[in-house]
Amino acid sequence: MSSALDFTKFKEKSKLIDRYGKQLLRLQKKGIATDCIEMAVDGAIVNLTTATASALVIYGDPQSGKTEMMICLTAKLLDMGHNIIVHLMNDSVDLLTQNLKRFKASGLAPAARNSSELTQSMEGQKPQELVVFCKKNARDLEKLVARLKSMGRVVVIDDEADYATPNGKINQGKKSTINELVGQLIGQDGYYVGVTATPARLDLNNTFKNETEKWVNFPPHSAYTGQDTFFPLNKKVSYRLKLLDQAGDAKEAQAALVRFLVTVAYLNEEINDTEKNYSMLVHTSGKKEDHSADLVTIENSIKSLRDSDSEEFEALVTLIHTTAQTLYKDADADKLTLYVVGNASRATPVVLNSERDRAAAGDSATEPSSPFTIIIGGNIVSRGVTFPNLLAMFFTRNVRYKLQQDTYIQRARMFGARNEYLEHFELTIPVLLYADWHRCFVFHRLALATVKTNLGSPVWIGDSRIAVASSTSIDKATVALDKGEMSFGMFDFSPELDTIVFQSQNGLDTLKTLRDKLGNEALPEFLIQYIEAVIAGNFDSLAIHTASSVAGYGESANQAAISRAKGFMGKTQLEPRKFPTAVHHIKIFHNDDGKARLFYKFKDRVQFIQNLKSSL
Repeated sequence: MSSALDFTKFKEKSKLIDRYGKQLLRLQKKGIATDCIEMAVDGAIVNLTTATASALVIYGDPQSGKTEMMICLTAKLLDMGHNIIVHLMNDSVDLLTQNLKRFKASGLAPAARNSSELTQSMEGQKPQELVVFCKKNARDLEKLVARLKSMGRVVVIDDEADYATPNGKINQGKKSTINELVGQLIGQDGYYVGVTATPARLDLNNTFKNETEKWVNFPPHSAYTGQDTFFPLNKKVSYRLKLLDQAGDAKEAQAALVRFLVTVAYLNEEINDTEKNYSMLVHTSGKKEDHSADLVTIENSIKSLRDSDSEEFEALVTLIHTTAQTLYKDADADKLTLYVVGNASRATPVVLNSERDRAAAGDSATEPSSPFTIIIGGNIVSRGVTFPNLLAMFFTRNVRYKLQQDTYIQRARMFGARNEYLEHFELTIPVLLYADWHRCFVFHRLALATVKTNLGSPVWIGDSRIAVASSTSIDKATVALDKGEMSFGMFDFSPELDTIVFQSQNGLDTLKTLRDKLGNEALPEFLIQYIEAVIAGNFDSLAIHTASSVAGYGESANQAAISRAKGFMGKTQLEPRKFPTAVHHIKIFHNDDGKARLFYKFKDRVQFIQNLKSSL
């Protein structure tokens, strides 16, 4: 007869401990640095417990690894005793599937579940632990709120938090449906963590009373290719940028497809040890009928390549051969053309805005399933979805009036870890759209510089073509439009700073000397680089003024914070007689306590938007 089992060791094993450490170790074993993740998680945990509204925002660059960070954050929260973690995401089956798959593959316990798996019988029951995913649509959220009612405190982690969650009826004294349901999910004692690459709307909307002072930056990993790569200030790119004079027609789309086919052939025949699958993203419109037209263009080209008796075969093969000679002069054009023709039947077009095609593609529609995977879509591919081995992007989706900055920043699906094949990556885009897109990112980077200095009220920038966020989401009760200036981190004032300014009041070297003296938080390097790129040698357009005290502004200014709702830089401070052609103005303002801030004003058709709730 066997002895009775000692259940002590089994009970100890059932207690899940140090899941956060295990997730970090999992990533480190893959050669993935975790310092950026640890920085974000540590900051979130500290700030979440001290935020007065129990709401904060984690912001980072598009496609910078936020999913892995959210896995680690979830593990940390579970370790700390938070038993119910809800992950919200856009109303997209593909995004839900992709994120669920990645969470489950991480080995995190308990396994993440789809909200549709929670049955009505669970209502009122208190689970030991629960990690659940839910799409941001009214039906799914209503069911989830009912299921989790009375189960205990909930932590909501909202991916792409600036989409759908902000209150679109803020100026009507009402709540939009999704905003109200997410609020019900958080409840009276829950926590809210918004995760996004574009946090402006969350600030300007006062979503769940989040405090910008408690925001946490998630910096990109060392292998990341983002704004500096695809939209550099000097416009010198390290990838293939094909600028179109017009919006892009079927002929341009076919030419872009051919360049993609040839590039894949080169990588698989000349570079890769084993064959790899790649994808091309075609994003021309948000309308499904336009996606169908794009699909016809792609399928007709592929069909012609597969049928050597077709009328288009010889012309298309000639185009492929000529393109191979142009792109890869040292390679064998015949060899590359043969690869394309021989593998044309493996080409896989996928339409991500079509239920039929999404179902046919299976659970991994965004993963390239063949060497030639062509993904066609609009709104679904615009946010959150990651495209591994994305090698080409045909992007012609423009707007008639204003680009919404947050939307177009999110559409930069080419961002990510692309270094392995960056020189072969191609972006095909109309020249005017690229210019607008480039400006979107410049304005965004400048705005984030004001966030990182913990000013309390970031300054967001737009112009006649670029809107910061949807006007209906901007809380007009607290937000000031066209303040016209922005400031950065506080520093100790010294009269010596004027001595530096007097050396040259319109020279970039003066700004660089000031930055060396004050540090990057007080004078961000990106601001200097931006001014240098914009003035293009016209130094008369730059004015660096001597310092002034804010004491004379009296009670209209926050003397301690060195801030003022109406701004400090009026006509007198801009010295128009001394600097008649200047549009970029730099000036230091200080208080009687010996503290100071540097202010920047751009006198052009640029709009500065700031939430003044902390000053009201």
